[in-house]
Amino acid sequence: MMQNHPRQIAQSILTGFERHFSFFQEISSAARQRFELADWEAVREASAKRINFYDLRVQEAISRLRSNFDIDALDEGLWQQIKQCYADTLRTHSRPELAETFYNSVFCRLFERKYYDNDKIFIESQVDRGELSERYRVYMSFHVAEGGLTGTIWDILSAFYFSLPYEDIKRDCDRVAQSLLDQAGFDELPSDLRFDLLESPFYRNKAAYIIGRMVYGDKIRPFILPLINNEDGGLYVDTLLIRGHHVEAVFSFARAYFMAKTPVPAATVEFLHSIMPYNTLAELYNSIGFHKQAKNEFYRDLLNHLQASEDLFVTAAGTPGMVMQVFTLPSFPYVFKVIRDRFPPQKEVTHKLVKERYFQVKKHDRIGRMADTLDFVDVALPMDRIEPSLLKELKDTVASQLEYDGDMLVIRHIYIERRMVPLNLYIQDADETRVREILDDWGMGIKQLMGVNIFPGDLLFKNFGVNCQGKVVFYDYDEICYLSEVNFRKIPPPRSSLDLYRDEPWYSINPNDVFPEEFITFLTTDAKIRKMLVDLHPELFDYSYWRQAQENLAAGIQADVFPYPQRLRFQRPDSVQAETMKIANMA
Repeated sequence: MMQNHPRQIAQSILTGFERHFSFFQEISSAARQRFELADWEAVREASAKRINFYDLRVQEAISRLRSNFDIDALDEGLWQQIKQCYADTLRTHSRPELAETFYNSVFCRLFERKYYDNDKIFIESQVDRGELSERYRVYMSFHVAEGGLTGTIWDILSAFYFSLPYEDIKRDCDRVAQSLLDQAGFDELPSDLRFDLLESPFYRNKAAYIIGRMVYGDKIRPFILPLINNEDGGLYVDTLLIRGHHVEAVFSFARAYFMAKTPVPAATVEFLHSIMPYNTLAELYNSIGFHKQAKNEFYRDLLNHLQASEDLFVTAAGTPGMVMQVFTLPSFPYVFKVIRDRFPPQKEVTHKLVKERYFQVKKHDRIGRMADTLDFVDVALPMDRIEPSLLKELKDTVASQLEYDGDMLVIRHIYIERRMVPLNLYIQDADETRVREILDDWGMGIKQLMGVNIFPGDLLFKNFGVNCQGKVVFYDYDEICYLSEVNFRKIPPPRSSLDLYRDEPWYSINPNDVFPEEFITFLTTDAKIRKMLVDLHPELFDYSYWRQAQENLAAGIQADVFPYPQRLRFQRPDSVQAETMKIANMA
């Protein structure tokens, strides 16, 4: 047994972090090979597997501390020294913000919440992100020179040394150059135009993204090239994205995390922030897979916002959920969801099952249609910032999750996600044209979820939201399941006219049976909306359509869903384009 020397304990925790980051980088760096081999099943497996890495490494670090240093009860003076020693080791570290978060995780799982203060953990970060970004350059620069714009694009595409050749690199360079001129509105190219590209592409689903920016004068604009493996030994550029709303859609909270080699995450995030200045640090860390760091950054944002604001937490707009108690702070664009203590009889779920389903979504390909969530334990909110009627609701519905610490209300477990307009309220307030558009997008969203083996379970409009880009996103996961687990059936014809008047169905129903022809009945009583749904997406009410989707999945066919509109994609040869469109559902 070692003596409790603060520097040795600090080094043990840092070793645990380095082990975690090594595994994280190894699986992220291998994304390139998975992309080049078109091994899409391995892509899905790696994305799900990486989610678990952090918690496993934290638990390993705790086990080593307990076995090597006999750490049990808290020695406050000792841990103040440990934190200082740990901070000292991070002064020349290339990933200090992630190491701080790892330290916090270890401490918080060892000791009670009452000890969480800045003397013992990194509530306030000591990291200078700007200095890190200057010290570590994580991008390459290309200046438009003698070869002109097309030649510069050629240099960019050639700089990443994929093992696969381009289908037609000249065609792609010409298209990118022309698209840039069309979208940017240049009368002539700025003389000081420079392209900065992150050294590692970002990988997600079936695409590799070259992430960059155009710099000229005092302007910075995004420059993103999605590359597709044609699965026949070649690559092609699918489009060029330089507009902010298209780029933000690529990095949406409703999409899976990117895989990318990021040796200096703070510098990478600083680069991303330069092209997405309205995205928070939490959102940017989350997008590249550092979801624990995202939680840390989010919590700091929340604390800062509470200090700078005066409004009260209130019950969130929308139909109250049967499983979740949901509230929000109007000046802060998030909702807070706590699992209720009791569920009505029609909800055959448990706390454990609800948590499993939320974690299932985090590991899955969310394809822009399922909101990501940050889950926290022991979140302390000031009592005087909670509207009295909400406080009463919380005491009535989630009492088992509440603790009281002086003037703070502590919630033991909470999910936090981006606030959206509930779809049922959106439909209620929109004009007929917009209602039709949003119902079409709702139906497309359901079809896209089918294409990646997801059945929402409860299709009611109240379980979907409309995000700031006007897209429908699913956010209620207590009944979610894999599409392959469901038995889609057609309602058998009545045996006689008496069957139509029975209180109970005249046919047997097993637990996993679903009857799509019933969807239209419980979705809405509004005849206009029913007609729109049937006109727009009649297939959704036909059991054979759902069964065909299951057969596609069983045959290994999963939908290609792109985070940008179909109209932005460069056209390819007719035969190839037609084959792609057979299985593609475009965002």
